[in-house]
Amino acid sequence: MIGKILKGIGGFYYVINDEVIYECRAKGIFRKKNEKPLVGDNVEFELTCDTEKVTGNITKILERKNSLIRPEVANVDQVLLVFALKNPNPNLNLLDRFLIMMEYQKIDVVICFNKVDISSDDNTNEIADIYRSAGYKVIITSTKEKIGIDEVNEILKGKSTVMAGPSGVGKSSMLNTLTKEVVMETGDISKKIKRGKNTTRHSEIFAIGNDTYLIDTPGFSSLFIPGMTKENLERLFPEFEPFMDKCRFVGCAHINEPDCQVKNALADGLIKESRYENYKLIYNELKESEKRYD
Repeated sequence: MIGKILKGIGGFYYVINDEVIYECRAKGIFRKKNEKPLVGDNVEFELTCDTEKVTGNITKILERKNSLIRPEVANVDQVLLVFALKNPNPNLNLLDRFLIMMEYQKIDVVICFNKVDISSDDNTNEIADIYRSAGYKVIITSTKEKIGIDEVNEILKGKSTVMAGPSGVGKSSMLNTLTKEVVMETGDISKKIKRGKNTTRHSEIFAIGNDTYLIDTPGFSSLFIPGMTKENLERLFPEFEPFMDKCRFVGCAHINEPDCQVKNALADGLIKESRYENYKLIYNELKESEKRYD
């Protein structure tokens, strides 16, 4: 049988096939191959002889379209990245790190700034402009006032979307609004998987329309990007693209070199200061990390 993994907890994987959810284990062959089934994987599985429950064993992971490093999910089309405009105030350094991570993995991102009902217009416009000018799609929402929800629903249609963001930004309220509080849990699954009222502890898929899936993920507080180097960091800031190959020096780091077109674009307001400062910070972190490794 073939199905899709909706969630995985404590060595159990919950696989949906024809609207039936099967509690599955992964065969030992995956450990030998150092492979791990991920939420979103399409898998082959076989049924086990259990008269009380619908159970099975996953025997094969089908070819992935892609997979994310953190959060660990597979076969996604885009990320809906949720940050609050206030309570908590947006951590733009963390936001930029997540965007770098998605750029590195070539995953499209839509940024959702939530809680506009408690944010000033000036603050909202200033923050939204930073990322719109960098080329990102930005949606302003309030789940409390139902602002921007229709726009979010439109960008989700026909796609598998990961919803990610730090804790406390209203992701659970957003999920309830988008899914109309429909929870894909039945029978023993709801007994085994208990969620805190406002806390997501594991990645989980919700079917919210025809060929439309929303993947809820745990909040994040730090990010790590294997294989990242300081030399390829500039390519992960889309707004640098028109300028970085016009610098005076080949291999310009856009920090201390003269005649740097990226810094000229910064001075002209074409690149936002917060984005550039985070670029420098992460560049220097990567530089120090490489020194320690050497």
